[in-house]
Amino acid sequence: MAENRVERRLAAVLAADIAGYSLLMGRDEEGTLSQLKAFRKTLIDPTIAAHRGRIVKTTGDGMLVEFASAVDAARCAVEVQRGVAAQNLDVPQDFRLEFRIGIHVGDIIFDDNDIFGDGVNIAARLEGIAKPGGICISDDAQRQIRGKLDSLFEDMGPQNLKNIVEPMRAWRLSIDERSSVLMALDRPAEGRPLKLPDKPSIAVLPFQNLSSDPEQDYFADGIVEDIITALSHYPALFVIARNSSFTYKGHAVDVKKVGRELGVRYVLEGSVRKARDRVRVTGQLIDATNGAHLWADRFDGSLKDIFDLQDDITVQVVGAIAPKLEDAEIVRALRKPTDSLDSYDYYLRARSHFHKAAKDDIGEALHLFHKAVALDNKFSSAYGMAAWCYARRKLNGWADEGSSETVEAARLVERAVECGKDDAVALASSGIAIGYLLSDFERAVSLMDRAQALNSNLAMAWHLSGWIRCFLGQPDVAVEHLERAVRLSPVDPQRPGMQAAIAAAHFAAGRFDIASSLAKSAMLEQSNNFIAALVAAAANAMTGNLGIATSAMERVHTLDPNFCLSKVKDRLPHRHPELIARWEDALRRAGLPE
Repeated sequence: MAENRVERRLAAVLAADIAGYSLLMGRDEEGTLSQLKAFRKTLIDPTIAAHRGRIVKTTGDGMLVEFASAVDAARCAVEVQRGVAAQNLDVPQDFRLEFRIGIHVGDIIFDDNDIFGDGVNIAARLEGIAKPGGICISDDAQRQIRGKLDSLFEDMGPQNLKNIVEPMRAWRLSIDERSSVLMALDRPAEGRPLKLPDKPSIAVLPFQNLSSDPEQDYFADGIVEDIITALSHYPALFVIARNSSFTYKGHAVDVKKVGRELGVRYVLEGSVRKARDRVRVTGQLIDATNGAHLWADRFDGSLKDIFDLQDDITVQVVGAIAPKLEDAEIVRALRKPTDSLDSYDYYLRARSHFHKAAKDDIGEALHLFHKAVALDNKFSSAYGMAAWCYARRKLNGWADEGSSETVEAARLVERAVECGKDDAVALASSGIAIGYLLSDFERAVSLMDRAQALNSNLAMAWHLSGWIRCFLGQPDVAVEHLERAVRLSPVDPQRPGMQAAIAAAHFAAGRFDIASSLAKSAMLEQSNNFIAALVAAAANAMTGNLGIATSAMERVHTLDPNFCLSKVKDRLPHRHPELIARWEDALRRAGLPE
């Protein structure tokens, strides 16, 4: 009797399904099926065929596809996700089809035109941990793809996959569309690290919270933020911004990889344990170019000593990487904005909410900043950050009509500037509030310039200055300042917002094609970015791409149903009337109502 031999082969397997399919079917069964059929016919099936893939089988909400090459599978996945994201611009948020995709390269069993085995199971499990609209790939697939795809990778670390015995390292594959305009803004692709600055460069990673209470995360984060702030005050150092450092929170990291991604030589990591009125902070400084440990220490004290503990860590780190700094520079860098521990605690809680940026979080941050200044009426950073909260509320359309928020913000700015002549955070946050809310651009520029002189590493100062320069009619200076902010915070979660700001500056300069490209990339990364959608609508209207402009305008309306032409000047307070007129003309063409 002939032996029945199983056919095995090495293949790249792509598994895909629709996120929230049952919910979508419950909302609109016929519409969901119709939309899925349209995606399959016009986008998904042709793209798979173009990349030499074979559809093995389909289910109601997903499919399994085999490729001979991991590169073909990845290129197909990126093209499909970009196409779906672009077509979804025409669809209301609650009715959008979003696919999750997983890719693995491994040994599969081929039988009766179907495929089986761990290679298939792993791809399916990776699809299950992908974000809606995202792509998750195995370490084996990433090794074959890297360097061959114009896309970025984000290391997810080891993942425990259901019914897979050993944890497997996984990666997110970005669908961000790259161009020469965006090359300087993107996170470096694997194997292409950012160039090291010409002075000692450092990133401070989030310290691990070893306290029994997970709610103490804000305290550990606050200690790290203050160490970053102190290091940032040294002009002789290049210090990565808080928002980029904190993208590594909760992940096991490879310090060498962090150094490549952030473009720094040194990395500081550590832990915080807070129990009753005692605190223990540990820190270790690592040379990211070779993994060598340069310094490590443990600091114990009472909570009332927390500022001293932070200073001890900062001084020892500085002494290890830049030992020739002047004593006066060290004293200036270690100056604290408050001596009140209770006020400081409220401030840390407020900043934690501020960084989350949702409407309710900004409201809670405002409440806590006010509590901080109630305990210390000279706390300049808290005054400035509270004023910035009001600017954020206006930008996002959250401020109440006819409210007194502008008057309150102006009061906070005066207190911030009065109490914080040497406080870069207070000056920069006051600058955006006084410029955006009151159109006092000259004073805003003065405050931003002082903040940048005090702390040349403060990414937020360069970011906010970019907006003020744009409103003032200096788009090229705006682009320069915004790109510097991106280099200081290269993997910032708010990077789409920075891209949108750069897009707005290019629109102001009349470079509509560049503005459109940047706005599109920002929208693909962050679909709820109001400014990106607004620039996409205006820039495409100016270049005659009215279909894309109209789709982007529908997104604008979804994000802010009350936005109309009469509010353009208020939300985009440009100094020059002709630029306001350009915005209004472009948005009118895109379909914004009067």
